[in-house]
Amino acid sequence: MAESRRWTAREAITLLCDDFTEHTTREEPSGEADRASDRTIDGPIGWEGYDAARARAEQATGSTESVLWGEGTLGEDRRCVLLSFEFAFLGGSLSRRAGDRLEAAYTRAREGGLPLVSLIATGGSRMQEGMIALSQLQRAARAGVLLREAGVPHIAVVRDPTTGGGWATLGAGADVILALPGAQVAFAGSRVRPKDADPAAYTAESQLAHGHVDAVVRPERLRETAGFWARVLAPGVFDPQPVPPPEALPPGDGTPLLPRTGWEAVRRARDTRRAHAEAYLDRYFARREPLSGDRGGGADPGLLCGVGVRAADGRAVVYVAQRGTATRPAGYRTAARVVRLADRFGLPVLTLVDTPGAANDAAAERAGAGGSIAEAFSAMAAARTPLTSLLIGEGGSGGALALAAPGNTWATPDSYFSVIAPELAAAILKRTPDRIPRTADQLRLRPQDLVELGVVRGVVPRAAREQDAAPDQDATPDEGPAQDRGPA
Repeated sequence: MAESRRWTAREAITLLCDDFTEHTTREEPSGEADRASDRTIDGPIGWEGYDAARARAEQATGSTESVLWGEGTLGEDRRCVLLSFEFAFLGGSLSRRAGDRLEAAYTRAREGGLPLVSLIATGGSRMQEGMIALSQLQRAARAGVLLREAGVPHIAVVRDPTTGGGWATLGAGADVILALPGAQVAFAGSRVRPKDADPAAYTAESQLAHGHVDAVVRPERLRETAGFWARVLAPGVFDPQPVPPPEALPPGDGTPLLPRTGWEAVRRARDTRRAHAEAYLDRYFARREPLSGDRGGGADPGLLCGVGVRAADGRAVVYVAQRGTATRPAGYRTAARVVRLADRFGLPVLTLVDTPGAANDAAAERAGAGGSIAEAFSAMAAARTPLTSLLIGEGGSGGALALAAPGNTWATPDSYFSVIAPELAAAILKRTPDRIPRTADQLRLRPQDLVELGVVRGVVPRAAREQDAAPDQDATPDEGPAQDRGPA
């Protein structure tokens, strides 16, 4: 398990920026009952010794509450609202006055159109204030809803420890969730877990593996990473222009541009030597950061999601890329979540389609294969933001179609798209194995067939290999039939 450090609230802020300006909140009772409880010795429920505990916490930390907030600049020019928890102040617990500060920070971010960055380290609600403290979770949830409706991003950084209601509202409810290595991140705090619980199950790394955080980021990379997200999730910006699909990457073996038969198309798409998703993403983007997990307990290693900055023009683009494996339910739910995030912030989406189909084993069925695929179809169909898809390998039935942009899908020369795999089609039709190639031809699954059928818009041209010399300007490239060419 990675080592963790308990940063103070102000130390955590210095991980992100150098120009933080703290804001004060007008903390006063809001009603007759509150005013009466405020005059009660030892807090709103009269917890014996609470006033003394608060005084000790103030003396030890130099803070008057478990939360401080203000404004700072991430990166070169992205002004943000930051809030940070002081765990040494009564375990970073949420109180009524901490709730006042949280609400003030959310309101400032919403009204100013400024990204909100939360640096969270909390043990939950403050028991010395009873249900008044617990009810602050409802305030935080409402403030989060208003922030989301306003199109303002919330980036959470979960520190050690982040447990209880602070994780269940502020942390887990953010748009992007980053975690520091080795941090305790869980709903159950260390003193209330089952005695035989495995500590490794309550860490940032475990939350990443099970789809609950987007990335575990080392402290020295936190400034750069949080700055990236604050920059690309710009509030109120909507760019309706789709991005062009990537060029097809050459296989390097002199293969002709287009396959001659359906079975050849299938074999080329299944060839392990062809380019896969990582190669396309690395060429298309100058930089990318991941978005991981379905937020429901699952992460599919066969799917890459995130936001990248295009090498060609610096535009931010959301990507969803299949890696050639059967996509699992967690993958489809992750894809749907990421597409909806792109839609909220007006970021164009690029999907790379490459799967033999949706996973259909018993575990996939128990995890809701049908419902997760439906969720992906719905997210793609409902998106207002531009969608662009490139078929880079296998297009296996509905498991591939769920992530293909309606009306704006392109294909590479080394790909196929089919209603069903030729082997399965032959089995259903009770054909012998030697008739599988003929079945592949009948399915009309080659890239050029897909263009003719109107399933894809065109076949993208191949990119030049970096080791190749610049082509002779008088030469005529072998692009194939006009309808097979990629976008101009």
